[in-house]
Amino acid sequence: MEIRHIEAFLAIADELHFGKAAARLHLTQPSLSQQLKRLERQLGVELVSRTSRVVQLTPAGEAFRADARRILGEVDLATSTVRDIAAGRIGKISIGFNGRAGQLVMPGSLARLHSNYPNVTTKLSSGRSGPQLAALARGELDVGLLFGNASNGETLGTKCLRKVRIGALVGHGHPWADRSSIAVRELAEMPCVMFDREASPAMYDAIMAASERSGAFPKVVERRNDSVATEIVVAARRYVGFASFLSLDEVRPMGLKVVPLVDPAPVVELQVAWRADSTNRAVQVFLDSLGAAPLRPQSTGTRKIAGID
Repeated sequence: MEIRHIEAFLAIADELHFGKAAARLHLTQPSLSQQLKRLERQLGVELVSRTSRVVQLTPAGEAFRADARRILGEVDLATSTVRDIAAGRIGKISIGFNGRAGQLVMPGSLARLHSNYPNVTTKLSSGRSGPQLAALARGELDVGLLFGNASNGETLGTKCLRKVRIGALVGHGHPWADRSSIAVRELAEMPCVMFDREASPAMYDAIMAASERSGAFPKVVERRNDSVATEIVVAARRYVGFASFLSLDEVRPMGLKVVPLVDPAPVVELQVAWRADSTNRAVQVFLDSLGAAPLRPQSTGTRKIAGID
């Protein structure tokens, strides 16, 4: 049963006039009549009764008209759906993000995505960069917003959203709390809380590269991969942690403060990463939404909020 034959029958059923039905479909009357006959032969029933003066539907034609409209409606819906899926207008996408991206990037990007593509559903998960990279490799994430470097691009598509600096995270009353900057080599003099490289490879490498250039490495006395746990330890024991920052006027929990590291200043890229072999078209529409989103901290009064990882 061909769609064009059903369309020919419905035009006749609506117009009850072969000339008007043919004009509506931009066909000749003989062509329209031929299509109707083919449909009737396939169904094995007469759908339209025609005399020299009257065109009307047979009982079978009246019964078939409702089904014919339903069939065309379902075909139109299916056509629209597959086109929307192919264009990324319908679909699902799993997005991971670290704390910095959750504050700088995600709110504006998701608002734009859901405004322009309301039929794209999102699954969100927050986590540090290392676990996101592993989840991308396993296919559990479609997109990750994370700290990265050029090596991420071997199996992933990546784009740098912006560069952020890394500073020393200290608590109120710490000897460095009132400093305007801290030389990286000084990290060898204070007990530090460090994370494993697997937790955030690019940030770890940036700190270690700066330390190697300075000629001294951090005095690591404790390792914590959880950002909140790091904050608690830094506040309670007056250890030194590490945090990314955009501005020194950033609200931190528990009265913590970030002091810029210098000589040299470690820097890390905030990137969006996705599987290079992905066939999920919703990934591209998210990347388009991401590119249009402003990258700036949200404001609370005159202060800016930013995350650790």
